[in-house]
Amino acid sequence: MGVTRVLVIASIGVVLVGIYLKGKSLFEVPPLPQLEDTWWGPRDPSKEDGEIRPFKINVSDEILIDLQQRLANALPFQEPLEGAKQHYGINTHLLKNIVDFWRTKYNWREREKFLNQYPQFTVSVQGLKIHYLHIKPKETEGVKVLPLLLLHGWPGSIREFYEFIPLLTTPEKGRGFVFEVIVPALPGYGFSEAAVRPGLGAIQMAVVFKNLMARLGYQKYYLQGGDWGAAIVQYMSTLFPEKIIGVHSNMCFVNNVLSNLKLFLGSFYPSLVVSKELEDKVYPLSEKFSFNLLETGYMHLQATKPDTVGVALRDSPVGLAAYILEKFTTGTNPEWKDLDDGGLTKKFSLTNLLDNVMIYWVTRSFTTSMRLYAETLNKAHRGFGIERIPVEVPSGCARFSHELFIQPDFVLRGKYSNLIHISDLEGGHFAAFEAPEILAEDVFAFTEKVEALRKSSE
Repeated sequence: MGVTRVLVIASIGVVLVGIYLKGKSLFEVPPLPQLEDTWWGPRDPSKEDGEIRPFKINVSDEILIDLQQRLANALPFQEPLEGAKQHYGINTHLLKNIVDFWRTKYNWREREKFLNQYPQFTVSVQGLKIHYLHIKPKETEGVKVLPLLLLHGWPGSIREFYEFIPLLTTPEKGRGFVFEVIVPALPGYGFSEAAVRPGLGAIQMAVVFKNLMARLGYQKYYLQGGDWGAAIVQYMSTLFPEKIIGVHSNMCFVNNVLSNLKLFLGSFYPSLVVSKELEDKVYPLSEKFSFNLLETGYMHLQATKPDTVGVALRDSPVGLAAYILEKFTTGTNPEWKDLDDGGLTKKFSLTNLLDNVMIYWVTRSFTTSMRLYAETLNKAHRGFGIERIPVEVPSGCARFSHELFIQPDFVLRGKYSNLIHISDLEGGHFAAFEAPEILAEDVFAFTEKVEALRKSSE
């Protein structure tokens, strides 16, 4: 028997002993956590105005003049190392081009009109004024209108969905349904208010958005999300399955002991866990772990000291753009780190990317957005045990080829017990922004399956 085989057997033995010592609690599904409707806002609850109010983005001239001054007076950039491309972070030659474009060609007043093209509103939920888009389809004759809640992530915003929305709200030929879309900004992001007290993590946001949908009059609806939006829609589906018709995500994930054990064992015998076509997306684990370690340094910082880095990024528009736009390089395609221009304009325009940066800048919301990491990646959040509770509502997972991490069907089904749709698609982390047509088609395909199941059960 070779040394390698002995080591493999010994490793598996250690894991199995660990499972035995851990006991049956590893396999038990914990009870659903009971979360209160915590009051997160700054106002007196007895005086809160719960009315839904129309909203228009209208940034003051003072903020725009100040921005121009800061861009014009930015310190000279540090020269990049020879041949560094994007491997040390955003290349300052690229950043200079972006800032020059921002200062001389980007027109916020024109973009403000673009951002105001959809009906917008604010309403107070648990003390926070939530800003949201609400778009109803123009053509509804002969089709069923289905409510769909779309949730973004970090460092994104509602801007990610602007090209995605009309695809969802326009009936597709041969399909008997279309979507009515509700697109809120997460609390602490963009024009949504931020919590004034600690504790508003992703699981608590699931409660906020359940209450938002109830305030808007929806008792059952579809969900779709990526990044933090993926986490929140997963939690909503777990906590409130009676409210959710179906959940679709472009970043399905499972993170518990059993899922990690499956992935670990699969590193020795991949065929037990993953199809041959997907194997190189999942293994070797050491390579995937190294990549994620390389690309997620920001996560540790934001999960521990968000307010410190927030001071710098709230004060410097150039720093803010560098910090955000770097993610749109490696998040869209990791190979773009080897390009002088970071590949940014292969899938996006600078105007569209700066729309997203501007939403953070003009609302001064970058610090509050980063706090979501500190409020979620902590012991209190893990204590809910929600990662071990299955999602039982009909679920769909779109796996994009350049997503930060990809999990095989066998692992996903350990969390999504009613997984009726899995697709493998070309694209990266910011799917709705990068590839709206591809994602919209997948949402329609998933929903068609759910609607067929609903019809058959009537």
